[in-house]
Amino acid sequence: MQSTSYQGLKITDNQQLLIDDSLVLEAPLQININSEAYTIVMRTPGNDFELIRGLLFAEDIYKKEKPLILKIIKSDAQVNLIINAEILETDLGKGYLNKRTLLSVSSCGICGKKEIKDIHVDGEKLSKEINFNAEEIHEMFMEMKKFQDTFKLTGGSHAAAIFDKKKQLLSIKEDIGRHNAVDKTIGNLLIENNLEKANFLIVSGRVSYEIVTKAFIAKIPIIVAVSACSSLAVDFAKEFGICLIGFTRERKMTIYSNPNYMNTLINV
Repeated sequence: MQSTSYQGLKITDNQQLLIDDSLVLEAPLQININSEAYTIVMRTPGNDFELIRGLLFAEDIYKKEKPLILKIIKSDAQVNLIINAEILETDLGKGYLNKRTLLSVSSCGICGKKEIKDIHVDGEKLSKEINFNAEEIHEMFMEMKKFQDTFKLTGGSHAAAIFDKKKQLLSIKEDIGRHNAVDKTIGNLLIENNLEKANFLIVSGRVSYEIVTKAFIAKIPIIVAVSACSSLAVDFAKEFGICLIGFTRERKMTIYSNPNYMNTLINV
């Protein structure tokens, strides 16, 4: 269940009408690691295992290829969940030592980062050879929209979709949180051992630095957003070799970094 009905008073001009409105669900997911509470994520229920897999991958907590052992410890109608991840101490990444605060909200760009020095990602610059044009970007957005069922019903959810170099859809997930939707798609491909095919990350909202770092860790070289990009997102994208595109709507777009991926004439 990703939506629920609430009563509201709709006012149009001088008329008012009592209505039942569909709202996107937001509920807590507590993630335990080896039976100890690690974090609480406010998310839209559904694809929770994928969310955890993607989140722990992005946070450098578990990056092994072998399946992650996840078990539901407590469930309230599959909405409020506690899920435990069993991870050998030898398999825990460095990110586990930098524990998040025990609440990560679904829209936060630097959730759980306690110190400025934590906003840092190491790794070699991406250098995949992929070409695309504006029309193909538009087609990928249209493909993602076909599967945004929760948004069509509520107007309150975000979506993230991942495509391969042939612009074929690999995964699409929805969530109330932009970062959660990204984690779910990446986690989905990790579970399916298919992440190496990921080349385009399409997101329905704005892009913060955290979404750029998630894409970088997953080795996804192109991010396309329907809305704005933050200054830090652009800085990180330039540093990481990621082509970052924002304000992609009505066949318009703004390229903020690494435009060399575009196979159309651009003077820069």
